[in-house]
Amino acid sequence: MLRRSLLSATDSTTAPIPAGPLRYTPSVETPQADEAETAEALAETMLSISRTTYKDGGHALRSVHAKSHGLLVGRLEVLDGLPPVLAQGLFAQPADHAVLLRLSTTPGDILPDSVSTPRGMAVKVLGVTGARLPGSEGATTQDFVLANGPAFTAPDAKSFLGNLKLLAATTDKAEGLKKALSATLRGAERVVEAFGGESPTLKSMGGHPETHILGERFFSQVPLRYGDYVAKLSVVPVSPELVALSGAPLDLNGAPNGLREAVVDFFQRHAGVWELRVQLCTDLDSMPVEDASVVWPEDRSPYVTVARIVVPVQNAWSAERAQAGDDRLSFSPWHGLAAHQPLGSVMRARRLAYERSAAYRAERNGCPMAEPQSNYRMPG
Repeated sequence: MLRRSLLSATDSTTAPIPAGPLRYTPSVETPQADEAETAEALAETMLSISRTTYKDGGHALRSVHAKSHGLLVGRLEVLDGLPPVLAQGLFAQPADHAVLLRLSTTPGDILPDSVSTPRGMAVKVLGVTGARLPGSEGATTQDFVLANGPAFTAPDAKSFLGNLKLLAATTDKAEGLKKALSATLRGAERVVEAFGGESPTLKSMGGHPETHILGERFFSQVPLRYGDYVAKLSVVPVSPELVALSGAPLDLNGAPNGLREAVVDFFQRHAGVWELRVQLCTDLDSMPVEDASVVWPEDRSPYVTVARIVVPVQNAWSAERAQAGDDRLSFSPWHGLAAHQPLGSVMRARRLAYERSAAYRAERNGCPMAEPQSNYRMPG
């Protein structure tokens, strides 16, 4: 077991705490009058994706992030000696929790991995106590839903809805064309990156570089309450074997499940360690809550380590694990503690969409869902 100590953590742990982190008050959010209508439309659009894939395959899938590439069991270790500004919510005191991780890519249909899209990591921490968010009463879990980009692809729920409608229209359409388009978009992204840039739009449309998923840094992208403060989160690979995979090319041509195979191969031979880091909001001008597309500047407030995720050698994916992790578990930023309430337009709209997506899958697949207890065992 690794020591939960500030002295043994990486440099990010000892980065200076930003001066004057913003204290949470309800006024950091400014809901719009028509948000209920937007949330309803967003939930229905997401369900339309699941209905399409269910019609085609007879099995209900997630509306987004349908394909899993790894289903992992590990431990989350909250560090000793955190200063009061970081010792908040789940991280208020040193602790050791079981944790479940689901690695995925964004489409709602099951595509070959050569259609290269952004990656996700969903984290479910078990055995968590404290006041709960509405709708998660009685559970003892805390979910964090992350993607491998520092900001969301849309500023607010209404813009997100527009993007999602375009995505929904392509569900189950022309897989061969999607593969060809993805190759073209990857080439365009390489040109952008050769000049020192990066295009989240190109990546989201299929132009994500063909790299190893375990080398990615994952972000909450949108803010959440961090006890008395407001923050974004990041999960960063730190064990040498994971760090070596940062940007590592992975040939996915002719390997429709190449990402999954790479994850399985890694965890047959290696353990993995990530750090969970927190970026505290210091002002709402440069670090807005309601505009999820803004990257919060790290020179104003660095990410600071508050916990580690340690995953031992294991079978990272199997049909039995997929039935448990894909069909019987749901991940939502609204599963958790009141101390980590999701914030901002995108997060508020997600609540209804995630609830309906999980209910649809449970009903169609005949697999009732329940939040796992601290003694949960992943099969396979």
